[in-house]
Amino acid sequence: MIYENISKGIFLKRPNRFIAHVDLGNGPEICHVKNTGRCAELLIPGVTVFVSKSSNPARKTKYDLISVYKGNRLINIDSQAPNKIVWEWIAKDGFLPGITLLKPEFTIGNSRFDFYAQSAGKKIIIEVKGVTLENNNIVSFPDAPTERGTKHMNELSRLASEGFCAYVIFVVQMNGVRCFMPNRIIDPVFSEALINAEKSGVSVMAIDCRVTDNSVTAGNELPVVLH
Repeated sequence: MIYENISKGIFLKRPNRFIAHVDLGNGPEICHVKNTGRCAELLIPGVTVFVSKSSNPARKTKYDLISVYKGNRLINIDSQAPNKIVWEWIAKDGFLPGITLLKPEFTIGNSRFDFYAQSAGKKIIIEVKGVTLENNNIVSFPDAPTERGTKHMNELSRLASEGFCAYVIFVVQMNGVRCFMPNRIIDPVFSEALINAEKSGVSVMAIDCRVTDNSVTAGNELPVVLH
């Protein structure tokens, strides 16, 4: 996916989870943060960031904060990007060959999942999770406890037992990392639910991304270490 009207700036502060102050060279600008997660290890005063200027004159904030440098690595933090990346990945690479139907935001049971697909008579449920947390070239999810994520894993386990082809895809919004692992320290409940989902037949996948100042696209599949 491509971003337009990109500017480079210096991150100053984040008064709340929705907005950040960024110096774009002419003083601070208030920017919308496209990620309600903590991102505490990323949004540090003084780091270089990229923002996209909105073409909507009715918006209260002119800019969206979309990516940030952590050392020499550029990390996309747009929480809307992973679903678009997976959509493009499926269309481009034939991740699910023979697809006859692909629908976003599909509700079944007590949960809404990111995609429903059909292929060769198979009913397929796909849940997508964005990953921005990295430590020593190992990425993990989540960066904060997620009851919703645990619910999704339990629902995927149930659907897999009922004959659905169930997937959870962790979209790592950076490249140059070694592997993906669940974050047992931050959320042991989610981590256990993910492991149980895999045991129940849910396919657990992770892909990295090629990130530039104005784009983010699917890269390569990563090793997933659950046990």
